[in-house]
Amino acid sequence: MTSQATPAPGRVGDVRRRNLALVLSRLGPETVASRAEIAAATGLTKASVSSLVADLLETGLLEELGVTRGGERGRPGVGLALNPRRGALGAEVNVDYLAVGVLDLRGELRVHETVEASNHGRAPADVLAELHRLAAGVRDAAAADGIELLGGGLAVPGIVDAASGTVATAPNLAWAGVPLAGALEDLAPGAPFAAELSNEADSAALAELWYGRGRALGSYLYLSGEVGVGGGLVIGSQLFTGAGGHAGEVGHVVVDPGGRRCSCGGRGCVETVAGQEAILAAAGITGGGSTTTGRLAALTASLAAGDARAIGAVERAGEALAVAVVAAARLLDLSAVVLGGHFGILRDVLGPALDAALEDLAPGRITAVTFSDLGASAALRGAAGAAVRRALAAPHALLG
Repeated sequence: MTSQATPAPGRVGDVRRRNLALVLSRLGPETVASRAEIAAATGLTKASVSSLVADLLETGLLEELGVTRGGERGRPGVGLALNPRRGALGAEVNVDYLAVGVLDLRGELRVHETVEASNHGRAPADVLAELHRLAAGVRDAAAADGIELLGGGLAVPGIVDAASGTVATAPNLAWAGVPLAGALEDLAPGAPFAAELSNEADSAALAELWYGRGRALGSYLYLSGEVGVGGGLVIGSQLFTGAGGHAGEVGHVVVDPGGRRCSCGGRGCVETVAGQEAILAAAGITGGGSTTTGRLAALTASLAAGDARAIGAVERAGEALAVAVVAAARLLDLSAVVLGGHFGILRDVLGPALDAALEDLAPGRITAVTFSDLGASAALRGAAGAAVRRALAAPHALLG
């Protein structure tokens, strides 16, 4: 059974635990620093930092990289950086695909596998069995690359209870009350930190904060375009989930009260206009193969050819998104939005329509509209990144 490791009694006191984590907090994914630089940044003595670094080297979280220019009196110091031979496994179950990847401590996606699969209404046990087969292959590939897993995470498109590892409801999967604690244990067996469950849009929003466009924004609304439309709120560089953990359900903001029924049971939600299936249907895309990838390729070809029906479908999606974005911006005092998933594929048409609608509805209110560079890997990057951060926040658990 995977569980968070417990340090030996008396080996690491509370102050030292905090200081171990403090040292690691000064080393970001792209940072190289000397012991002297870390001492200056943390306020700890050089002797204390040297002792703490010795323990961190023992855990495998740090590695030495030669010299830097930050040594005492101009002398070169030994560079320290997060060790890319440690990482975490991230997995995602979505409506039309399964994905698994391994992210190293420096934020690099070292292994990544995606398979298309129609998961709506499929028995959770069957979906998870396929996911675990995919994860086993990814773990083997990571091990062959010399990467040791510290933990893992699983992202799903629905409302989750992370504490119990349960999917409360995922309408686009037709899942409700699905316990995944056992499945989480099997994602990264033997890893010192337990795998955790998360909402896919929340995980993608965090991936943007840690590795993507969100680093320069700090506060933003993240919109994920999949079969549904997911949303994640980041305020002051922290994920905001609300009192019940369900904040960010932007896909179910009503934009057309007389519109189509939504998978959530409501009517006229954003995803009935801007979700993948809604856009493809409105664009008249039935060819391009039966896979989502094939149909999206057919849609982009229609857009490139100037097909009026396809262009109109994407423009209406942008206008619907603008209504939801403005509502969220007014309520939460936000001025930035990051768009991922299929919205990135459609950016050339969707972007101008969204911009025009935002300026019409709320002139000057939204000052930054940007599209994600993380692609379809955003949610699993976020799930794995959260596991990485759990390890970096509790390095004492890796000391014998």
